[in-house]
Amino acid sequence: MPRVKRGTVRRAKRKKLAKLTKGNFLGKSKLYKFMKEAADRAGRFSYRDRRRKKRDFRRLWIVRISAAARANQLTYSQLIFGLKKLSLPLDRKVLADMAARDAAGFAELAGKVKTALATAS
Repeated sequence: MPRVKRGTVRRAKRKKLAKLTKGNFLGKSKLYKFMKEAADRAGRFSYRDRRRKKRDFRRLWIVRISAAARANQLTYSQLIFGLKKLSLPLDRKVLADMAARDAAGFAELAGKVKTALATAS
């Protein structure tokens, strides 16, 4: 069986790992075994947290909308129900941004929802 010399392949593999773990503390950026472990762990966290980020932002938006709704004498669920009744296609991201930056516009929207809820019941 012929001898395999892996010089460039091995170096390229290690350089790739070194680039991924650049800035890590002590051996995690210097030693191959620890570089591999650090890169694998970081990859697992980044994969998990890309999904987690969507949940976290939705929770934040709901909290902001709820606080703004309560400032306008509505609950979060009443506001969302009223928006569905009015068939307004506003998602939670837009509503949260409106609640944070445009309080007058949100108050006007809440007023429309209140009248829609009053006429529905």
